[in-house]
Amino acid sequence: MKKTVDVSIPLGPVHPIFKEPCRIKCETFGEQILAAEVELGYMKKGIERIMVGRPWQEVMFLAERVCGICSVIHNFVFIETMEKISGVAVPDRAAYLRVLANELDRIQSHLIANFSYCYTIEHETIGMYLLNIRETVMDMLEFLTGARVTCAYIIPGGVRFDPDSEDLARIMHALDDVEHETRLYMSMFESGPLIGLRSKGIGIMTREEAELIHAVGPTARACGIAVDCRSEHPTYLRLNFIPLVRTEGDNYARVMLRFQEILQSIEMIRTIIRTLPEGLIRGGGTIGRGRTTHKGEAPRGELTYRIKSDTHGRVQEISIQTPSIMNIEACARYMIPGVTSVADVTAAYISSDPCVACTER
Repeated sequence: MKKTVDVSIPLGPVHPIFKEPCRIKCETFGEQILAAEVELGYMKKGIERIMVGRPWQEVMFLAERVCGICSVIHNFVFIETMEKISGVAVPDRAAYLRVLANELDRIQSHLIANFSYCYTIEHETIGMYLLNIRETVMDMLEFLTGARVTCAYIIPGGVRFDPDSEDLARIMHALDDVEHETRLYMSMFESGPLIGLRSKGIGIMTREEAELIHAVGPTARACGIAVDCRSEHPTYLRLNFIPLVRTEGDNYARVMLRFQEILQSIEMIRTIIRTLPEGLIRGGGTIGRGRTTHKGEAPRGELTYRIKSDTHGRVQEISIQTPSIMNIEACARYMIPGVTSVADVTAAYISSDPCVACTER
């Protein structure tokens, strides 16, 4: 049945709240949103086409540039895909160090996601505090890998650098500060009356809707769906990883779940440092010919690489499926329609932590 529309309101593509350009086209009845459509296509890089025909040594660096906010997981999944093709084994110490770097990157990604949400609902105080914590995490990532954003830490058969006991102690000390401040601002978010008014009951998506749209990552887990690729990864299984879930399915749940996952990642890193096995950080091996599909858990959800390589390790075909495309569609289909104020449209959109750079690679 056709709905009566008062006016169509376009938000974006340039908007002070959006980290990256996109347009949200809303059909309204009064202040209520009846339907929404997210229009992409403003920053396509064509990076998959650039990768074709290049050796894995070059593609490894290009993979990180699919997204600067979650570059480590792109490095991680690409290298594991090439290892899967070539049967390259990874020493235990290197496997643990890979997870350490990946969880540090998850923490900083979740912090900037929650900053963006707080900024969207005009609670800039908590937002800026979260950015300050993120700087500490970025410093730790640089200390471990040698770079803050595009680290290229994970290589076939292992990792580039091996931290010594003093380096690991320094990371442990910094994590204490990160945990203390995260718990403080998490409690402020949890109890703030303004935050409750702008977040609880806003942008609701039910478990059934999330399953229908194939939502992933914290967006799905905030609806009660325990989907997380880390549950299938051998190193995470050794760390007894269990996905966290909430059931509210609203803006508040998505942000709070990311806070909880930050604390979970901190504890996971502590476990890694306490139980880090001795041994080599590089196992060796040669990248060769083959075709396979491999996936991992990015901060926003399931990330999948499909690669075909030749005998010299050159990439002949590559397809990357990033998590945000499903979550952006979930925003347009379920989270935004039904909100009672145009002012809540951007909050519902940002609560899913969309990454347009990944989506439009």
